[in-house]
Amino acid sequence: MITLSAYVVVAMVLFGIGVIGVLVSRNVIILFMSVELMLNAANLTLIAFSRALNVLDGHVFVFLVLTIAAAEAAVGLAMVITLFRNRETVNIDRYNILKW
Repeated sequence: MITLSAYVVVAMVLFGIGVIGVLVSRNVIILFMSVELMLNAANLTLIAFSRALNVLDGHVFVFLVLTIAAAEAAVGLAMVITLFRNRETVNIDRYNILKW
């Protein structure tokens, strides 16, 4: 039987990898992948605590987070494709079109 603390440690490691990916990456696609990794770490924590407490609230929140993550991925990928067609790069330093 895997303990709750093991799930939390794995989720913390995944979230940390995601944070490092967001802070270090200059590639927009890797940036979005890092954000998705952080969302999945939060989902793992929700499921672990939901299972430990024998309630279904965590499962409902996970479905909500997965739905929002799918919408974010679709909109984000559409924006990346549009910006790539205009700038011909996925390097985030080259995108000054988003400034005021």
